[in-house]
Parts: sequence; structure tokens; C-alpha cells
Amino acid sequence: MQLFAKICVLICVNLREIKNIMHKILFILISYLLAYQSLSAQAIKVSVQKGEKGWELMRENKPYYIKGAGGQTFMDEVVAIGGNSIRTWGLDDAQTILDEAHKRGLTVMLGLWVQHERHGFDYNNKANVQKQLDGFKNAVLKFKDHPALLLWGVGNEVDLNYSNTKVWDAIQDIAKMIHEIDPNHPTSTVTAGLDSLEVQLIKAKAPDIDIYGINTYGDIGNVKKNLRNYGWAGPYMITEWGPNGHWEVQKTKWGTSIEQTSNQKAESYYNRYTQFIKGDSAYCVGSYVFLWGFKQEYTATWYGMFNKEGKSTETVDAVEYAWTGKKPANPCPKLLKVSINGQQSENDISIKAQEINEAVVEIAYEGDEKLTYNWEILKESDDKKEGGDAEREAEAIGGLIKGNGKTKIQFRAPATQGAYRLFVTVSTKEKTANANIPFYVSPRNANDPQARFVQPKIYDFKSFSTNE
Repeated sequence: MQLFAKICVLICVNLREIKNIMHKILFILISYLLAYQSLSAQAIKVSVQKGEKGWELMRENKPYYIKGAGGQTFMDEVVAIGGNSIRTWGLDDAQTILDEAHKRGLTVMLGLWVQHERHGFDYNNKANVQKQLDGFKNAVLKFKDHPALLLWGVGNEVDLNYSNTKVWDAIQDIAKMIHEIDPNHPTSTVTAGLDSLEVQLIKAKAPDIDIYGINTYGDIGNVKKNLRNYGWAGPYMITEWGPNGHWEVQKTKWGTSIEQTSNQKAESYYNRYTQFIKGDSAYCVGSYVFLWGFKQEYTATWYGMFNKEGKSTETVDAVEYAWTGKKPANPCPKLLKVSINGQQSENDISIKAQEINEAVVEIAYEGDEKLTYNWEILKESDDKKEGGDAEREAEAIGGLIKGNGKTKIQFRAPATQGAYRLFVTVSTKEKTANANIPFYVSPRNANDPQARFVQPKIYDFKSFSTNE
């Protein structure tokens, strides 16, 4: 019995020693884990400095020129064409976006979506303004040390259709808060285009803004001159740029904006980057091209640099060439022109309901892949918004196209009077070119003949005799 008791005591002593050893191992493992997390969450210092050549963004004490994409999708493609940064407009999925960007060596302009007056936010309501500030403080504390963070985007186009300039007081409070708790990253705010009033208000009311951000499209060529004339002497970024905006282009006589073809857009992207963004390197610290993804905004193709299936458009090729100086090895088809009955968009095309028409697309292609063609007729969108607010896609009208899949088709005009667009895409396996042409359907007269598709007559030459 005594022997059994001694054995039990020895076992208990050994169990206690094993337990102590396990605690020590666990403590060491936790210490290593915390040290690793601390290392991986180490903030990378970013600042703006003015030198002999002008303003520069510095990251880890090295010049960092932003070649950025506006959007958080297709990150691998950003890297593949020579980009180094992405932009978000808000904090949705921020942790995942920062982590995924960091894996690829990309940085992030992390957006803080400051509420808009046009969406009903009242900047005279001190409680709501404070609540917004407190929410952003929590976000800054959470993400300030992430190694992918490049800078903070404090608001986007809060000046669009607004009247209460107290929004700039709120912008200042947010930027000041950021500087107090995050000394490692600069602040920026973004306006819709550029005018002197907003520049003066930001200078006077928001001195904690380090970098001015400008969303600009067809007017990008005036930014350099106007920004200086309006009194901004600090650094700036072009935070959205791309095609001509739908508010800047020629319209049909029924009020529909005429969209550039993807080839015309590609030329705009390349020229605007090389001439107006890179061309002002003394003050412009970089840019974010728009839109790195797919989006319905006025049409389904106006701004997106990818289609809904994830194929890249001609504009991506153009940006790659602008960023790297090298043309892509597998080029996108170039969609040069599309016409209806020999007329183009600028001709205010009007056709009768149910009338048979011919459409032709002209392309150039330097690759060797097989091309596929797709045509589609859509009603003109009846859900057009401002400032990039979400829109419904336009309604497609089926059953009207004959010969789809070719460069030349026939189509029957819709039966209902109104505005429509004929879309065409020309695609390889990974890339796509697109264009659309607006047209107006007028009602048929009672005495108009019935419209029929043209059926080419086929002759059997074997039945011809030369002996007759």
C-alpha cells in the first residue's frame, strides 16, 4: 500500500513538471507569434517632401511614384502591367484588401467614405458628425500599421451638388485626427473636378490635408494650369482619370451621350497619362486610373476597364504601354468603327420601328487568336445617376439580330418608339474591344410596307446551259 502511494506521488510530481514544461513551451510559442505579428504589422513610413525637382512621395525614404488602379479587383493584373498601388473609396473588406495587396507588393490608398450632403447627411448635426469622426478613428487605429497602407483618402467628391461648406470642417477634423494617431501616412481629399472655390475652402478649412486629389476626365489637360492659378502649391494626385465623361461629350438630338469606342478610349488613356500626369511630375505624385473593374455607369461599358466576365479591354493595353513603355505581347483587338446603314453616332441615326437595318464593325488585330463577335440591342438606360451612384443595367431586347457572330449583321428595329443602343464586342480568350452606337426608333406609318430580312438569292449554276 505504501509502495502504491509513493508511485502515485511520483506520478503527480511528474505530471506537474510536464505541465510546467508545456506552459513554458506555450509561452515561448505565443511570444514568437506575437513577435511575428508585430513584425508583419510594422507600419512603413510614407511622407511627402519637396526637393529640387518638386514634390515627391517618399516610402521607406525612397521616392514612390504612384502607378495606381482605382478598384480592388484584378490585383494580379495590376502587377502584371507595371502598377504598384490600388485605391478604395471606403472601408468595406479593408482587412482583406490590404492583406491581398501586401501579398502582391501593392500599396493601398485607403478610402474613408465621408458622407455626402446630396445623400441626406446634415453637417449641421453635430452628433452625427461626431459619430462619423469616431467611426473613422476606430478604423485608423485598426489599419494604421498595416504595411500595405500608403495614404488615407478622406472623402470622395463631397463637393458634388453640395451647399454646406461645413463638410470641409469635418474633413479637417478627420485629417487632424489621423495626423495625431498615425504619424506614418499622409492624408488626401478628393474633389469632383477642379474649381477655385473648393481649392480655397480646402486651403482655409482643412490645413491637415497633405495631398489634393482630383477626379478628372476630359478636362485633365487644364489641371496643371488651373491648380497653380487657384493657389494650390502643394502636391496633388489624379485620383480618377480615363475616358471622356458622359457629361462632357457630344449628345444626340434626343439627348443621349455618345460614348467613345474602346479604341478611342485607349488613345485617351495613353495620351492623358503621358502628357498630363507624367508630364507634371514636379507636383503630381501619381494617379489612379478609373475604373479597374466592371460597372454600370451611364452604360455598361463607359468606364469599366474590364467586362462582366473579367476580360480586359483596350484601355488596359494602353495603360500598360504608358506605364512600362512596352506594348503587350498578346494585344487586344482594336475596334475602330461601328456603323448603322453606313452612318455613325454623330449622324443622329433615326430608323423606323421594325425596319430592317445593317450594322458593320471595323477592326484591326495584330494577334493570331480567333476573334469572336457579339451584337446586342439595349434600351437606353432609364436609371442614370450622378457621382457614380449604383445604377440598374439597361434592358436588353432579344430576337432582333440576324447573323450574330459576324462583322456585318442585319437587325430589325424594336417595335416600340424610343432611344436604344446597338452594342458590339470583339473578343479573344482574355481580352475584349467594345463600342455602341445610339439610335432612335420612330413609329411606322400605316401605309409603310412590311419589313423583311434580305435573303440573298442562291443560284444553282448546274442548271444553266451554254448550248441554248
